[in-house]
Amino acid sequence: MASVSVLSLSTTSAAQIGIGIGISVRIGPPALPVYAQPMCPGPGYLWTPGYWAWNDVGGYYWVPGTWVVGPVGMLWTPGYWGFAGGVYGWHGGYWGPHVGFYGGVNYGFGYGGVGFGGGEWRGGAFFYNRAVMNVNVTSIHNVYNRTVIVNNVHTSFNGPGGVEARPTPQEEQYSHEQHTPALAAQTEHEHAASQNKQLFASENHGRPAIAATGRPGEFSAGEPYRAPKMSPQEARASSAGNRDESRNAGESAKNTESRNNEARSTESRNNNEARNNESHNNESHNSNRDQMSHNNSKPNKQDKAAQKQQQKQQKQQQKQAKAEQKRAAKQQR
Repeated sequence: MASVSVLSLSTTSAAQIGIGIGISVRIGPPALPVYAQPMCPGPGYLWTPGYWAWNDVGGYYWVPGTWVVGPVGMLWTPGYWGFAGGVYGWHGGYWGPHVGFYGGVNYGFGYGGVGFGGGEWRGGAFFYNRAVMNVNVTSIHNVYNRTVIVNNVHTSFNGPGGVEARPTPQEEQYSHEQHTPALAAQTEHEHAASQNKQLFASENHGRPAIAATGRPGEFSAGEPYRAPKMSPQEARASSAGNRDESRNAGESAKNTESRNNEARSTESRNNNEARNNESHNNESHNSNRDQMSHNNSKPNKQDKAAQKQQQKQQKQQQKQAKAEQKRAAKQQR
């Protein structure tokens, strides 16, 4: 995209994307917002996902995803932020015969982190996958349906603390193909976004009000954003930084993840113990209830003996009452 090339973090990274690294800063971009894709304007339009760009005055700002008339036979490989050498570097997007490496970032709408599942060229016509593309079949007839696995990760950069992905052998091969930079409509779209105050993270806190447009320049929201403690001027990196800073950042992210995993493990054990205790108590309660029911339904030996003794006493009392009645009758005669 329209950016000033200030450094190259590594020759390997540059080879991965085929164009090189542009702007680099010391603070990471916000998470990618979640938004709905506008309806495709017509045949021949290709989707270019939204991304966070950088401005030395205002910091990060959102460039809305949009539909553009793509070059025939070409596919768009989105740009991405990569963390290396203690700074975040922007790897510009490009057009090419195949979709190359874009940092493993999940931009959605067919760009799930590897490759592209939103459509394909068949001869001189582009066919849209309706499973992930918002296409009106009454005006666009070149469509098909193919299931695409969608994940819910919205991390916006590659590297320690973000998406730690590496190019596949096939993506390495694609990096050596002939590439074309962003179209004029795309660079103008990015410039227009940089003039819209509402699109800056400092204003929208990572939730841009305009997340996507039907066409470039025609100006749907996301994850919470914590404003950095340093100004954009302080955050802009003029050199690659040192490797110790990168290692420390990576170790810090890993330690944080380890502590979170340990906390989740402890919580899981406590929950299991609580469920086991509850199950044991329920079993004990059920056992007592069953025992009570058993005792009530079947009297024990002592109860049987008491019942027999009571019946015997009642019979004796009845015999005595009859004998007294006979004696009384004799006396009256």
